Amino acid sequence: MFKDRLDAGRRLVELLADLKGERCAVIAIPRGGVVVGYVVASELDAPLEVTVPRKIGAPGDPELAVGAVAEDGTIYVEESVAKTLGVRDDWIRIEAEHELEEVRRRIGVYREGKALPDLSEYAVIIVDDGVATGATMIATARFLRKMNPRKLIIAVPVAPPEILPKLSSEADDVRCVATPSPFFAIGQFYQDFSQLSDSEVLEYLSRSRRLIA
Repeated sequence: MFKDRLDAGRRLVELLADLKGERCAVIAIPRGGVVVGYVVASELDAPLEVTVPRKIGAPGDPELAVGAVAEDGTIYVEESVAKTLGVRDDWIRIEAEHELEEVRRRIGVYREGKALPDLSEYAVIIVDDGVATGATMIATARFLRKMNPRKLIIAVPVAPPEILPKLSSEADDVRCVATPSPFFAIGQFYQDFSQLSDSEVLEYLSRSRRLIA
């Protein structure tokens, strides 16, 4: 469906053309979301920043999201998953604290440990390379909503159709290129879904800053 994340970004920005000329800020979720966000920010002449949420994996199955934590400690819990697995709130809080250690490390790398800028005058566009369960995106949206943006938009290339109502309840608008079914993993919709390194993320952030300087 998408050649790579750059192609996904070009397809996504077509859905955001009405925002051209508005005061927008693109907040990307690393690592893959930074490539998509780079394209969106470049086309909208918007600053590109990153926020770092982390998935909270289920006991014994870290790939299954029982929730997620945003960089400020905001926790989102997939209640149905937690209830089915019998996962307690205190266990989730402990796991969130563990994940926040990696959050702090990445913020140190990507933002030199600095806080996000004031977003109150911006239409904030949260970008990732796709959404699967929605846990990290929802945690991110709830965190950024606290920063009182003028508008909060979730924009992704691909997501399962059943997730869109959940995302819509967390943002003022949701833009999504494709909602295929069946949906097993984000990577199945990319020809090239190679993992990015921290240095590659930093290069895209640097390029974006040069473009709007």
